[in-house]
Amino acid sequence: MTLKTALLAGAPLLFLMACGGNNETASDAKKTASKEAAGETPATETSTVAISNTEKEGDLCLASGPQTPRDISNKAGLNPNMFALAPASTEMNLCNIHTHTNAEHKGPGFSVFVNDSDNGGYACNETTDLTASEMEPMEGAYKSVKPGDTIEVHWVHTSCDITPGEGLGSCLSDTCANPTLRVEAQTFLVVNDRNAGNFLDYRYSGEKSGDFHQAASLPMGTGEPVVFRGSTTGPSYTQSQCSPLEVTWSVRPMCAKVDIASLHKWAEEGNVFNETKSHGVRQLVTAPELLSPIED
Repeated sequence: MTLKTALLAGAPLLFLMACGGNNETASDAKKTASKEAAGETPATETSTVAISNTEKEGDLCLASGPQTPRDISNKAGLNPNMFALAPASTEMNLCNIHTHTNAEHKGPGFSVFVNDSDNGGYACNETTDLTASEMEPMEGAYKSVKPGDTIEVHWVHTSCDITPGEGLGSCLSDTCANPTLRVEAQTFLVVNDRNAGNFLDYRYSGEKSGDFHQAASLPMGTGEPVVFRGSTTGPSYTQSQCSPLEVTWSVRPMCAKVDIASLHKWAEEGNVFNETKSHGVRQLVTAPELLSPIED
């Protein structure tokens, strides 16, 4: 098992156990990585093993590659790791779809800072302009989200020949342990309005386009995506505890409204990703040393 795979989105000790002959199966490892990536299990205790790239708490993890999330309006970056960009998403397999509340990235259309907690991040600029009807509460199967919330949706793509499924562990396999990864991202403002965008337009229902698993469609009309080199995200990472994964990001710069009823419907249908709630955020990475330069 390679370091890049075993550390998939926050499972550092998993790598050490695997290399040390632990009896955990590849399937178990993928499940553990998936849960930790979604912030559903506490970070593994690391006091007895050297898994951090920092010498002391608070230092920047300068030995890591470029990190995510970032302010996509700022193209500056000093991280020297210039790994090859992933192919277009249409030339890769969709492996997972999930959401975060609020936006992990900061962009022209989502620049309102919420707070610096795991449930913080950024909100869409139009949040305060919503009508009373758009804000009307609506409960349903998709948790941790309500009208007036901002969500950032990630369509994760892999170079591996896999079937889409639960968590980021679905993006790799026993025969493809070091995948090339690409994330298509769109930030939505959740409203109670059947005339707003329908999340089901972007779901996966077993479709293939040619040889590749694909979502029904990806969002359009929210600006030219900003493409850059980064990492995986999620609340288990900081500027002193970095993700080791290399990910090509494609982040759309403007928000779009999405109907909360369609999110509930996505969960009610039993999507193959077993996504029934929105996840926490990793706080914005601002240190230039941890950011890649965005190419024109």
